[in-house]
Amino acid sequence: MYKVVIGLEVHCELDTNIKNFSKAKNSFSKEANTQVAPLDIGLPGTLPYPNEEAVKKALKTALALNCKIPDELLFDRKHYFYPDLPIGYQITQNTKPIGKNGYLEFYVGEEIKRVDIHQLHLEVDTASLEHFNNFSLIDYNRSGIPLMEIVTEPCIHSADEAVAFLEALRSVFLYCQVSEADSKKGQMRCDVNISLMKEGSKEFGTKIEMKNINAFNTVRSSIEYEIKRQSKLLDAGEAVIQETRRFNEDDGKTHAMRKKEDALDYRYMIDPNIVPIKLSEDFVEDVRKTVPTLEHDRIVKYINEYKLSQYDATILAKTKEVSDYFEEVISLGAGILESANWMITIILGSLNKLEIELSELFISPKMLAETIKLVEAGDLSQDQAKKIIYRSLAEKIDPIEIIKKENLKQIYDTDIIRKVANEAIDENPNVLEQYFEGKDYVANFFIGKIMQKTNRQANPAVSLEIVKEELEIRRKEHEKK
Repeated sequence: MYKVVIGLEVHCELDTNIKNFSKAKNSFSKEANTQVAPLDIGLPGTLPYPNEEAVKKALKTALALNCKIPDELLFDRKHYFYPDLPIGYQITQNTKPIGKNGYLEFYVGEEIKRVDIHQLHLEVDTASLEHFNNFSLIDYNRSGIPLMEIVTEPCIHSADEAVAFLEALRSVFLYCQVSEADSKKGQMRCDVNISLMKEGSKEFGTKIEMKNINAFNTVRSSIEYEIKRQSKLLDAGEAVIQETRRFNEDDGKTHAMRKKEDALDYRYMIDPNIVPIKLSEDFVEDVRKTVPTLEHDRIVKYINEYKLSQYDATILAKTKEVSDYFEEVISLGAGILESANWMITIILGSLNKLEIELSELFISPKMLAETIKLVEAGDLSQDQAKKIIYRSLAEKIDPIEIIKKENLKQIYDTDIIRKVANEAIDENPNVLEQYFEGKDYVANFFIGKIMQKTNRQANPAVSLEIVKEELEIRRKEHEKK
């Protein structure tokens, strides 16, 4: 048997107005080479200057991942020659990454896992290449976009763990509002390093690298295939060759791209054109204050404090917007379990049905909280309240205004309900005869009639009690005759 050892190198483009070291616009565009500054294409005489917004967002992410922060912001040059890097080196961080020795906790099924983060560094993205049979095209729109790279320790041991980690990491990006992390736009991608080692062994196996994988499903498929491929080689007594491979979606297999005998010499050096910037304690603390409570911590809170199921807690914490909405409803006095049920069934159900975002929903947390509180107080039935909420969504009217305008609160007045109950009994002598014959279940028939006459406002429990009383009075009078 073999132990799977996986390390990930995750790249995420930051959502900023301009690029990392130039004033070119940073936004996704399908039109090539339209968002480019002289620095991005390596024209001589240009000098880089750090983007403060990018620094703050990278620092915010590092703090969210529990990283240790350096005393200064320092950038290095990573030298290599490839058409996607026009200046011949990448501006990155090697000497003092913006974050080191962090970790991220997340659920895999019902078990909490932890992945250690070796480092997080801020760099620039490269240009993008599109290859054809006899030529290649280059688009510099991506060149210079601020890019975070998060490097994990080799502490992941299955495809499930790897995908769960990537999903949790993407949630951190979204919660912290540092990136859309849209893999379809290339904003989040990763390199997968995987090896197999014999159970009980202290030595890692030969590492295989798979580069620039966008989709999480592809990460899973490539890992699962490599586990099978490497296991087969080792079982046959053959050696696994250290190389870079790519995953082919058409045949579901990985294919060799190039052998990788030794680590490349990137000739790192501190960039002399970018002055080191001190990261003061006040600056770091100001950024730390902007880090929200993250998805995993909210799930744990909802399970342990709110006593929600893991399934419900996970749904409610999936996005910061939904979680914040839910917590605001609770803060306004609505019950936790009732609010969770309404959020999942009514609010999220309506979003799916209407195909809109939560920010576009007419029902505010206050509207929902006030409606739920009326249900909890017994002033509205669940059925009434749901119909009012759906009507509110359709007509864009505050549900409380609908309730007030049409006087839709439940009726508890026993005199009113008794009067309506007697009317219903008098109007249905045949059903009353059935009750005299011992068919007690006909009480439900009269409850239905009361609901019709009161527009479903009569309280069901009070109505049932009164109906039973009135039917019993009629039975005794009948027996005396």
